Amino acid sequence: MFGLETDLLLLLLLCLFAACAFEFVNGFHDTANAVATVIYTNSLRPWAAVVWSGFWNFIGVFAGGIGVAMGIVYLLPIETLIDQDVWHGVAMVGALLISAIVWNLGTWYYGLPSSSSHTLIGSILGLGIAFSLLPSSNGATFAWDEATKTGMSLIVSPFLGFTLTVFLMFILKRFVKNKSIFKEPHKRKAPPLWIRLILIITCTLVSFFHGSNDGQKGVGLVMLILIAIVPTYFALDNSRDPFEMQGSIAKVEQVLGKVNMATLSATDKEEMSKLNAELAEMKGIFAANQNLKTLPKDTRFALRRDILLITKGTKNLLESKDVSLSPRDREELEEGVKGMRAFTDYAPDWVIMMIALSLGIGTMIGWKRIVKTIGEKIGKEHLTYAQGASAELMAASVIGFSTFIFKLPVSTTHILSSGIAGSMVANKGIKNLNAGTIRSIAMAWVLTLPVSMFLSGSLFLLFRWMLG
Repeated sequence: MFGLETDLLLLLLLCLFAACAFEFVNGFHDTANAVATVIYTNSLRPWAAVVWSGFWNFIGVFAGGIGVAMGIVYLLPIETLIDQDVWHGVAMVGALLISAIVWNLGTWYYGLPSSSSHTLIGSILGLGIAFSLLPSSNGATFAWDEATKTGMSLIVSPFLGFTLTVFLMFILKRFVKNKSIFKEPHKRKAPPLWIRLILIITCTLVSFFHGSNDGQKGVGLVMLILIAIVPTYFALDNSRDPFEMQGSIAKVEQVLGKVNMATLSATDKEEMSKLNAELAEMKGIFAANQNLKTLPKDTRFALRRDILLITKGTKNLLESKDVSLSPRDREELEEGVKGMRAFTDYAPDWVIMMIALSLGIGTMIGWKRIVKTIGEKIGKEHLTYAQGASAELMAASVIGFSTFIFKLPVSTTHILSSGIAGSMVANKGIKNLNAGTIRSIAMAWVLTLPVSMFLSGSLFLLFRWMLG
């Protein structure tokens, strides 16, 4: 399989199994976010709710694309993604998987609505920081830009969920004349049909958008594993002919030829020299091979390395004040780089299917621990129909925009928990919140990133030392 030795093949299978386990845990860890309201309000029976939610999580993974997945991958320094030493890759993915799964299971066991997104992203950030500390990192810098965008997304989205839910609750109170929507659900009776339909629709939306966002995180995780352990096979998209990227190479080379070298700083001149060398290497590879069949596997990884380094180099040049290019030339350069990145930023269909199944099946298990927290413990009163529908509608909206518009990962757990808290505040003010539960959720929120960063970074340095 993939031409691997037996020990590496076993490691690959173990890592893929662990990635599926992480996504499975993510499924049952986050199930309550989608099904809490329909179960708590008797809109759907528990088994029907979790199966329905699992189905739409599955669909969401396929509909979400790979924008968020690639955002997860590129949280790591470029240098970690062009290291062809397989054992370095094993150290990286091993540390990532162990730290993410340990924290996820721990918070689920204690019934805390902790975030799988925070856990995974924290583990990746910890790896990046640890790698930059290695003497062999060759001056690799931490991906601060990507980390900042992702961090802001994780911080801002819960506040949006809280604020928008408060706003929607005020609108409902003002304009909805049927006050049954604001009553506590009957323990054994289903709500009126129109309320029931609204709650089922919001459950469906949260499930779908959860799959589209969180599923991509799992896809990104699997791609990290494949690139780390089987770098030559998965360096480029095997479904496409690498020779098709020659047009993009020519476009990048043409724009770089317009840069006035005389006005550049020493740093920019060095960057230009590296870019020209990388472009020359790519052109040499294509010149030495007539077609895809004659292209050696090692050269596929060389092409990947050059594409990622060209991406980094052109970004640095475009940010430089000494580089004068017209808006049209800048656009051409970005299009050329994007054309090359289409060969590195991909995920095979079987990877998406594997993650979709893991997330969907996981969604059908383990919901009881957190449903009670969502329904009864965030506020001092039981969740009403209006509160559940408002929180889930806002959660679905925030997650959907983050996935399809901004291509950024967010935490379904924290967005919905914040929405429930907002609905409680809108009902009877800040005193309506259960301080103990809010404190526990906030503690999990605050601790998840630093703890997972420390765990993964420490394990990575330990594994690198053990493997030499």
